[in-house]
Amino acid sequence: MSDPDEAIDWQGNAVVCEACSERGISGLRCEPLHACMHDRYAKRVDRFFRWNPQIAKDYLQHGYFEVRACAARYADIFHLPALMNDPDETVRWAVAQRLPQRYLLRMIHDPHREVRIRVAARLEERNLSAMMHDADYYVRLEVARRLPKGLLPLMMHDADVEVRRVVAKRIGVDALVKMLQDDDPGVRLDAIQRVPVSILSVLVDDSDWRIRYEVAARGDKEAVIRLLADEDDEVRRCAAARLGKGELVSRQRLPAEGGIWPE
Repeated sequence: MSDPDEAIDWQGNAVVCEACSERGISGLRCEPLHACMHDRYAKRVDRFFRWNPQIAKDYLQHGYFEVRACAARYADIFHLPALMNDPDETVRWAVAQRLPQRYLLRMIHDPHREVRIRVAARLEERNLSAMMHDADYYVRLEVARRLPKGLLPLMMHDADVEVRRVVAKRIGVDALVKMLQDDDPGVRLDAIQRVPVSILSVLVDDSDWRIRYEVAARGDKEAVIRLLADEDDEVRRCAAARLGKGELVSRQRLPAEGGIWPE
């Protein structure tokens, strides 16, 4: 999309270049309808500070939030802590992208989810546990993606399914076994694909056919025999193939070494 073809400031007035106080600044670069800090169009404001980062610090208290947010992307980091409590979340989000870690910790309880998501994405791993119980599921999702594996068991009972699925894909095998009892079949499916073959038989009666199919494809002989009478056609077909009683399933569904049956 092209930029708007008019220059209007944040208060609804036409931008008049001749009245611009910044025109007298030595070395300043600007361009009407393209790079101007007085224009309410955020892309033009951002271009202005990208061209003139040396003056960004002077506009961190501007009345228009887009000016403060754009200036925060280019000002030196020593001036950013003053904006951690800015009334606008766009400004705080811009600040959270650049703050040093020692200040970032002070933003883990920001009132806006987008700011906390940015904080969770940048916070050092050793400090992420402070955000494990955030009220917003997406913040916790970001934490689950980055949290040290040793702490993931603390999140395996999270209220949100998508968070638990991320945990199931990363958690250590010892704790993963407990997630086979999760109420959500998607979580159980993520878990079963990583557990040792010897454990698969406990899910031979799982309510979800996808889980039982995994058991039929990878489980021990006793479990597969039980699945010959499964209610689902695909599960029965897979079990029969494992036992040599039907058309073989694709080779990628079978163990790569040591024959059909796991030791």
